[in-house]
Order: sequence, then C-alpha cells, then structure tokens
Amino acid sequence: MAEVVVEGLCMDYGNVSALGDVSCEFGDGQLTVLVGPSGCGKTTLLRSIAGLVQPTRGSVRIGGNSVDGAPPWERNVAMVFQSYALYPHMTVFQNIAFPLKAGKAPKDSIARRVRQTAEILQIEGLLDRKPRELSGGQMQRVALGRAIVREPDVYLMDEPLSNLDAKLRLLMRAELKHLQRQLGVTTIYVTHDQAEAMTLGDKLIVMHA
Repeated sequence: MAEVVVEGLCMDYGNVSALGDVSCEFGDGQLTVLVGPSGCGKTTLLRSIAGLVQPTRGSVRIGGNSVDGAPPWERNVAMVFQSYALYPHMTVFQNIAFPLKAGKAPKDSIARRVRQTAEILQIEGLLDRKPRELSGGQMQRVALGRAIVREPDVYLMDEPLSNLDAKLRLLMRAELKHLQRQLGVTTIYVTHDQAEAMTLGDKLIVMHA
C-alpha cells in the first residue's frame, strides 16, 4: 500500500492547459474519486500518476518516493481502463496471467495467484472461456482481475463501469467498493457520475475547467 502525493502538476499541449497547478493527496488504503465534467483533466491526472504521460511541470510521489520520469512498469501501479482491453485470442486465465508472465513469474506462482484472484472475483468457472463468450460484467471482472493479480501499490481506474448497463453498474459499484475494502489497496477512481462518486469514495476530489 502507498500514499500518492501530487504537487504542482501542470500539463500543457501547445497553448492548451490540460492540468493547471494541481496538488492533492490520495490516502494510503483509501478509495479516492476524481469527479468532474468531461475535459476537466481527470484522465490526464490519472495518466500522469501512471507514467503514461510526462507532465510539463510538477511532481508525483508514491509511497514517499519520487517517480518523476520513471516509466510505468517501475511505479508498481495497475490501471483499469474504460474499455476492457482484453486479448480476444486468450482465455480468461491467460488474460489474467499476462502481467505475471510478462514479469517472468514462476509457473506455479502464476497458477496459484490467478486462481486466488478468480475466487475473489467469483469467476472461477470462466477461466477456460474466451472474451467473446463473456458478458460485459464478466469482462469487467477479468479486467479487474488482471490488475489485482499484480498485487500493486496503487490501483488507477478510469471510468471502468461506464460501458455497463444501469442495473449492472449499480451491482458492480457495490462489489467494487467491497473488493477495495477487502484488498485495502490505495485506489484512484475517475468518473463524471456524481452518484457513483458519492457511492464509492472515501474521499472526493472535484475537478472543474
């Protein structure tokens, strides 16, 4: 687990400022929600923390250590995107195991951790299926599983429920909050949905303009 501290973060694209001097803290073990209208910089802030983009100015610390200039794979964060981003030719097991295989984890460790993750998400019976055989909710669980299995310091979630229908979103909100409590990992969650923000967050950070 790790606290995330952002100080004076700016992101300029030519004459356009996507982030203007943003400073905030994301508490160790908390679920913090970034909420605000489209175009206010929520995803840019999340991607800056992940190391997917390099800010123009400012700093990011994770667990007390500066990660300025560090590539994503050195930050020990896991990101869940709005699109499920599953590999269609791989089974659920292979999709969840992918980051462990990329990190050259031992085979027995991979099998154990994937099955533990599947049990947490209640998808043990889906491990041999391909993404095309899954519902939207099941695909979202697999995407979450791929993040969980890495055992990161921080989860970064960019509107992960927005592709689900209204009824399933309500169900997944409750499950996601329970899961975050169970794992106790620092989580930063982006949404423009105020009801979702109020339901999920231990803390809200409102962004505007």
